[in-house]
Amino acid sequence: TRTLMKKMGINALYRKPNLSQANQAHRKYPYLLKGLAIQRSNQVWCTDITYIPMAKGFVYLCAVIDWHSRKVLAHRVSISMEVDFCISALNEAIEKYG
Repeated sequence: TRTLMKKMGINALYRKPNLSQANQAHRKYPYLLKGLAIQRSNQVWCTDITYIPMAKGFVYLCAVIDWHSRKVLAHRVSISMEVDFCISALNEAIEKYG
C-alpha cells in the first residue's frame, strides 16, 4: 500500500495526540436526556460537527441526526466554521421531518 501511495504522490494524514483536552475554565452542562426514554423517531434530534483533514486544511461536516433511528436527517459541508452551514442543515431537517 505504501509503495502504491508513494507512486501516486499521496500521504496518509494522522491525528496528533491530545487534541481534545478539557479546558477547566469552560462551564460543564448537565446531560439533559438522562432518564428520558427515547422510544420513537423524531422524539430527539442531535447535531454533530466534525472536521475532515484534507491536504491543504480541513473541511467541516455538520449533521442533524435522529437519536432513536440514528438516521442522518440532513447534513452540510463547509470550508469554514461559520454558523450558516449548520443552520442550513437544521432548517432542511425541520422542513423534511419537523
